[in-house]
This record gives sequence, structure tokens and C-alpha cells, in this order.
Amino acid sequence: MKVLGIVDLIWKGKNLQIDTKTAKLRLGGIKNNAVVVGRRTARAQEYQGSQITAKVSLGEGQSWGDIWDEGEGELQALCDTGQTYIFPDAFLVDDIPEISSGAGGDIELKWAASDYEEIIAS
Repeated sequence: MKVLGIVDLIWKGKNLQIDTKTAKLRLGGIKNNAVVVGRRTARAQEYQGSQITAKVSLGEGQSWGDIWDEGEGELQALCDTGQTYIFPDAFLVDDIPEISSGAGGDIELKWAASDYEEIIAS
């Protein structure tokens, strides 16, 4: 049985060079929160958005604008196990990342998004 090993990210049509051991996906959806009610614990539900993180490299001839963009756009996560997750309204969050020398630039990115579409290759 094959399990997930590689995730490729395509941000606004540009294939990002990522350190495959750093890619993480949290697919958004309804989650439960514990709420204490008297002597019982109940649950209250809320929506938790999607979150995608990865460390990317800055390659020769590549524009910083291919990586960092303050607007919304489509982010695709292609898994080597056949799943593709498409986030049509993704956007980068947190501080503008630092570019480190050595190790390909080691640029840590985090996207937030709402719902996603899952496509499974057959």
C-alpha cells in the first residue's frame, strides 16, 4: 500500500519548489468544542478554516512575486497518492517571510482558506 510521501503546491498557476517534508494540510470543516454545562460536558460546533503550510525555495530566475502575493487566489495541493485539494480562495497569512541563505532560501509560508474541492485520481 502506498502512503503519502510528496505534496506539490501550485499557487496562482505557479509550481512552487517545496521541501516535501515540510508540507502540511489541515482541511477545513466543522469541529467540536467542549462546553461545560453544570456537571456535564456538551459540545458546540464551529467552522475551522483550512490551513496549508510549507517551506519553499527561491530558484534562479524566479520572481519573489511568484511566491509572495497579498491577494487571494487558487492554491492546489497535489498528493503523490492521487488526491488533489483545490482551495479557490486561499491567501497568505502572518508576517512577510524571511529568505534564508543556504538550504534553498528556506521560506516558510502559511495559507488560510475556506472550503476545498477534493479530486481523487483513479
